[in-house]
Amino acid sequence: MLAARARTAALTGCVPDPELLAQHSPLMSPLVWDLAHIGNQEELWLLRAVGGHSALRPELDSVYDAFEHPRAERPSLPLLPPDEARRYVADVRGRALDVLDRAPVGEDGGGPLVRAAFAFGMIAQHEQQHDETMLITHQLRAGPAALTAPEPPPAAPDADGLPVEVLVEGGPFTMGTSTEPWALDNERPAHERVVAPFFIDTLPVSNRAYLHFVEDGGYRDPRWWHPEGWAQVRRHRLTAPLFWRRDGGSPGGWLRRRFGVVEPVPPDEPVLHVGWYEAAAYAAWAGRRLPTEAEWEKAARYDPASGRSRRYPWGDADPTPEHANLGQRHLRPAPVGAYPRGASPLGVRQLIGDVWEWTASDFLPYPGFRAFPYREYSEVFFGSAYKVLRGGSFGVDPVACRGTFRNWDLPVRRQIFAGFRTARDPEPC
Repeated sequence: MLAARARTAALTGCVPDPELLAQHSPLMSPLVWDLAHIGNQEELWLLRAVGGHSALRPELDSVYDAFEHPRAERPSLPLLPPDEARRYVADVRGRALDVLDRAPVGEDGGGPLVRAAFAFGMIAQHEQQHDETMLITHQLRAGPAALTAPEPPPAAPDADGLPVEVLVEGGPFTMGTSTEPWALDNERPAHERVVAPFFIDTLPVSNRAYLHFVEDGGYRDPRWWHPEGWAQVRRHRLTAPLFWRRDGGSPGGWLRRRFGVVEPVPPDEPVLHVGWYEAAAYAAWAGRRLPTEAEWEKAARYDPASGRSRRYPWGDADPTPEHANLGQRHLRPAPVGAYPRGASPLGVRQLIGDVWEWTASDFLPYPGFRAFPYREYSEVFFGSAYKVLRGGSFGVDPVACRGTFRNWDLPVRRQIFAGFRTARDPEPC
């Protein structure tokens, strides 16, 4: 919780107050809305639901209800000014830490909200998820850079010699979890899933690889596109990933904007800011497909030697900076082939961190799903409208990223920190 608040303070303290009140894109909330919403959710779940406190500011509940007000409408709400929002979240936090001191957070204590400190873990994850959302807002805002971070590590020395793809044997594996204490409802319960054998990319698709699709006329050829994706291409005149622009004088011929800085598109980074339709179109052009969610999780978690599903590709230990690019330590993906210590048992790299990876799957409940602690976290989004993303990005904290974690978004969304890798079926005998 303290780490999340430090990140929130950095994201809201690096720009002047008028920029916190501005809406930098209709796709995103004003930063000051995210700030106070974080405090309001903490008050609802930790002070009221766990601590039994009366409401501090009951009039704020409607203003900061994410389901009551779409993002495009939020600037017109009676939002707390920045200084008042800061005081509110600080007041809530002080009281929440008092609740934590007294709460029976052991495995067997106090009911499901406090068992294994679930409510506190849920709130830490919620704040870190909004920190990633605010980082997206920073990417969309105009003007000079407000954030800095060191560069990620280079690709490992063996990256050029890695196989293009690996075979994942068919058969059953355990998908989801019933034991991860802070897993959210859509990750539960653990269940057996059977997949046919498939090949999956060893590395995420790079900018260099995606540029071949662009230069081959991929955005001009409807053969590769889902009909709704092709309609989006034509409606918005898409020619490349979001934030790219052609520039004949730059290396590679393309520039991109990243957090206020314009730079040549780095060929060895995973492609970023592509929607599901773009990912699926590239895969079709390459004679491949997107992996299903079950295939992605088997490639990431299944250990053929033990027959067990791990918490992470590398094992059960929590992520460290040697395993994955997480937590906004770096404000960009690492080159493809980095983080060899984070590889899966089959040698697949960068499944966790760097970029969220689109899958072919709709966002649906697992068998035996039960909404907890509220329907609006997952259940209201189930269906064919949303596609599943896996693995986390450089913008998400380890507390909100694991081998079972499921993200979802509309297939048109491009502002998120999303890329992909491809898969294929074995050739018939």
